[in-house]
Amino acid sequence: MDFQNRAGGKTGSGGVASWSESNRDRKERLRQLALETIDLNKDPYFMKNHLGSYECKLCLTLHNNEGSYLAHTQGKKHQENLARRAAKEAKEAPSSLLAPEKPRVEPKKFVKIGRPGYRVTKQREPSNGQQSLLFQIDYPEITETIVPRHRFMSAYEQKIEPPDRKWQYLLFAAEPYETIGFKVPSREVEKSEGKFWTHWNRDTKQFFLQFAFKFEPKIMPPPPPNLHRALGPPGGFPMPGPPRPAMHPMFNGVPPPPPM
Repeated sequence: MDFQNRAGGKTGSGGVASWSESNRDRKERLRQLALETIDLNKDPYFMKNHLGSYECKLCLTLHNNEGSYLAHTQGKKHQENLARRAAKEAKEAPSSLLAPEKPRVEPKKFVKIGRPGYRVTKQREPSNGQQSLLFQIDYPEITETIVPRHRFMSAYEQKIEPPDRKWQYLLFAAEPYETIGFKVPSREVEKSEGKFWTHWNRDTKQFFLQFAFKFEPKIMPPPPPNLHRALGPPGGFPMPGPPRPAMHPMFNGVPPPPPM
């Protein structure tokens, strides 16, 4: 076949190369350029298997030579996988690298020496009958840097007794003593000024806590209507009943016989 007179051909040349030949030549030039600028030994995804071929660990592809692998690294699939890997590492980086390291707090170790002494006083307000409780806890051997703590605990938090919604627990803790708890009614506690207060006396090593239950005035139900009628108006006399029929004076309360 004469290739000299083809369109685009030159005299003395072999003619215009086909698409496959041009593509092969382009890949060869890219391979030679990449081999000069890229060190495959530093590529983390380049691996040579036991069969003598090459693999891409990122895309899981198999290649016969280094040029094929280098051409693959310039392709769309490899570039998309690199972008996905970079986005994933950037997303995980703030939580692992930028997050401040939490300080490790060593738990305090104390040898328990038993339960502290205590005194509980029940109080009632003379004016309105509001109930309150005063707790006095003695800590004669408490650690110098420790201040007693307290908190209310619901019946569902403890595991010693079956939970009962009618009761709650007041806990006191101070090292090296054991934590003690008191079972109190599960009523709302009034925390206004003067009704709820705590005090730690460092000289006598005594901890005081006082709280009052919220005052709930009792509402008396109204008397039944029959009782109200029998008692009459407040401060008055009983209400009169219905009129009774008149009796004949001759028969002393016995009705007269019917006429003949």
